[in-house]
Formats: sequence, structure tokens, C-alpha cells
Amino acid sequence: MIDIWNVAILDPVLNGLIALSQLLYNNFGLAIIVLTLIVRLILMPLTFKQTQSTKAMQALQPKMQEIQKKFARDQQKLQQEMMRLYKEAGINPLGCMWPMLIQMPIWIALYQSIMQALAATPENLLILSQHLYSWDMVGQAIPLNEDFLGLKLSQPDPTLILAILVGITMWVQQKMVTAPSTDPKQAQMASMTTMMMPMMFAFFTLSFPSGLALYWVVSNIVGIVIQYFVGGGWGYFTFPSFRREPQVPAAQQESRALKEGTGKKKV
Repeated sequence: MIDIWNVAILDPVLNGLIALSQLLYNNFGLAIIVLTLIVRLILMPLTFKQTQSTKAMQALQPKMQEIQKKFARDQQKLQQEMMRLYKEAGINPLGCMWPMLIQMPIWIALYQSIMQALAATPENLLILSQHLYSWDMVGQAIPLNEDFLGLKLSQPDPTLILAILVGITMWVQQKMVTAPSTDPKQAQMASMTTMMMPMMFAFFTLSFPSGLALYWVVSNIVGIVIQYFVGGGWGYFTFPSFRREPQVPAAQQESRALKEGTGKKKV
């Protein structure tokens, strides 16, 4: 099983990433960005299908909640009514899951490729050599240049900038697709999930190579752009309002108070 994974998925992605780095003047950071963009573009039909399925499921939430309340004590009838609702709406309840499951092997391969390509020890270089093709372009690129925008791609980012970007971009992406719930418990659970996932990945970034963090940031940004155009805007994400009430100078406040007091006396 491991051999099939390496031959069919990991090795092609790994060698493609290294070859792309050589084409981009031995810039591995730029290779990570370009490969992430290429993979996201290839998977765009699946992403589009997933977005449409998720949007359709969210539109059915009010009716689904009504059915759940009506048949809370009859699970069999509940399942029948839910399936009838899906059928009438022309929705496959697994439609938003299958595209994600299909994409998972590719994301895992990208993750492993970045980790292995940035081999920093002799042992890791030995493991890397077992996955390399006998291409001159690949052989000439090793060892890779890990310097990118002041970062060492094989080491965690000491400035915490990537960790912050990972957290923010993931949070925005989740907020765009998370519909508000009228149920207080579900709303609280959704709010916790929307916050915990970005915080968890940002925490991982503190100990993982910054090359992987760079991949996460680029992938999240591309996901936000795709969601914006496919979903027709920012979805359920709302920008925080920083409006402040205009402050009235003290002299004007006193003048207004005197006028109001005079008016009351005349009355």
C-alpha cells in the first residue's frame, strides 16, 4: 500500500515540485506557491461542486430544522422525511463530502513533498534520494535553496508572521461558508469550531517548517478567492465595523444643554 502511494501520488508531486524549483531559478519558495496554484486550478471543478452542494445544503437548513423538531421522537420517520427533502431539492447529502475526500490525497502528498524536499539532515537526504527520479533537472536542484523572503523554509518562522497569516486566512475562509444558526447550541458550537481550527493550525505553524506554512497561506488565499467568485461574494463573512459616533465638542454640548433648558422653561 505504501509503495502504491509513493509511486502513484507522492513521488510525482515531490519530483514535480523539485523540478519546478529548478525552472524558477532555484527558488523553492516560489515553487511552492506556483505548485499550490496549479493544484488548486486543477481541482477547481471539484471545489466548485463542493461549494454548490454546501450552499444548497445551507439553504435547506430551516426546513431540516422543522423536520427534526417534528419527528424528534421517530428516527425512522425523520430519516424518511430528510431523504424526501433531499430528493425534492435534487441534492445528494454526500455531494459536499466526496470532492473533499478526493482532494485529501493530493493535499497530503503536497504536505509530505514539502517536508521531504526540505531535507535538513543526512538521514533525511538519504530518504529523499529514494524518491527522486533520474532526471537531470531534479538532480541539479538538490540540495534546494531554502531561503525565501528572509525565511528558512526548512525551519519554523521566528517572526510569527506566517502563523498569524495562516490563522487569519483560515478563519476568513471558514466564516465565508459557515451559515449562522438560529439554535443557540449549534451557533455556539459553530463559533467554537470556526475559532479553534484556525488557532490550531496557527499553533502547528510554530513548530512546522515555514515552507509548509507558506503552502497553507497560499492555499487559504486561493480558497478565499475561489469561494468569493463561486459563492457570489463574501458569503457569511462580514467585515468588522470600526465606526465611532462623532464626538461633539464640549462647547457645543453646553450650548445645546442651555437651549434645551430654555425650551423647557418656556413650556
